[in-house]
Amino acid sequence: MDEFEICSKRRWNFQGKEEAKKASACTIRAYLNTLNENINKNDTTTTSVIPLSHGDPSGFPSYRTTKLSEEALLDALQSGQYNGYPQNSSILQATRSIAEYLSRDYPYELSPNDVHVTAGAKQAIDVLITALAVSGANILLPRPGYPAYEALATFNCLEMRHYDLLPEQDWEVDINGLEALADDRTVAMVVINPGNPCGNVYKREHLKKVAEAARRLGMLVISDEAYGHLVFGSNSFVPMGVFGEIAPILTIGSISKRWMVPGWRFGWIVMCDPNGILQKHGVVESIKNYLNISVVPPMLTLGAITRILVETPEDFYSNTINLLRKAADICYAGLREIPCFTPYKPQGSMFLMAKLNMSLLEGINNDMEFCIRLAREESVVVLPGEALGLKNWVRVTFAVEISALEDGLSRIKAFCFRNAKQQ
Repeated sequence: MDEFEICSKRRWNFQGKEEAKKASACTIRAYLNTLNENINKNDTTTTSVIPLSHGDPSGFPSYRTTKLSEEALLDALQSGQYNGYPQNSSILQATRSIAEYLSRDYPYELSPNDVHVTAGAKQAIDVLITALAVSGANILLPRPGYPAYEALATFNCLEMRHYDLLPEQDWEVDINGLEALADDRTVAMVVINPGNPCGNVYKREHLKKVAEAARRLGMLVISDEAYGHLVFGSNSFVPMGVFGEIAPILTIGSISKRWMVPGWRFGWIVMCDPNGILQKHGVVESIKNYLNISVVPPMLTLGAITRILVETPEDFYSNTINLLRKAADICYAGLREIPCFTPYKPQGSMFLMAKLNMSLLEGINNDMEFCIRLAREESVVVLPGEALGLKNWVRVTFAVEISALEDGLSRIKAFCFRNAKQQ
């Protein structure tokens, strides 16, 4: 018996973590990997892949960030002051700038102590889910929703319960259904506004009702505002933190979407809790403790953040909104022309949800099959609703170059008519 056979038969005391496998399976990345593997690399009839599947338009010229942001990052690099580990003074300057930036929209002043910086919104989600995952606890997540919450709850063995968003009511929270799910072990609910994946923007009155429900149920609200201010419909963006006196709010934000720089990995967690409930119940300490053993944002971005927040010209914001509005209108109108699609008009973020009528398609049984076939036959990638908790729907990203969007819609239309069931 050779040495390899001896080693292979030896008893070893380690194994992979099953929760990691389960968590990975429900991520957007896992679904996109499957779809991208099905793209026909030998197809010469289409010249390029059209990515209508994820919210990162930073590679498209029309969505490039401001020169000011690039100069701020370059200045931080060339100063030589941001090559080391973060110093308390650098973090304090960043948290003070974030508090001042956010306080413009709040009825009370945030302090730097209310703000914790993270390596993007994804890490902020990780921090909050981990900090709240005590034995026996459960959390209420939206359906459809952003699957990072499911993945991290799975990894941390935190029980998930899903409340519905109502498509015929602009994707509002089903508050009655929400209250029926909660019990005395429900620690939090997640609200995503502006909506990912639905493109909804909640009215002030509805957010207040959500905060009041949270107070009745004794839970906090995690308000995911990664797409904050990216609104172009009739509803204005209202941060959930304005209702912090009704129920404690933990707000997640970042520069990834509004400034189109997801690769710069900078976000924040904000304690919107004037009554000090989070402090009293140990949540603030739990968050700080986890941040102490976690990674920190890149120092270069930390050095640039004040200028990015303070000096970005208003025309950059307005140009972005105008571009998103135009793209959203084109996407919605284009999908409405396809019989098997029922799209729901977005008011914000970079996405819309569209329901698939599978009975109109031949040989395609569900949304996953639809997306795989579309990727293989037309090199267009959209996200199946299965990934978001809503089967036989798809999420379509319209934040791409207009020419690419129109090309993608044309290919989707051709695919659907080619695979239409003959009446």
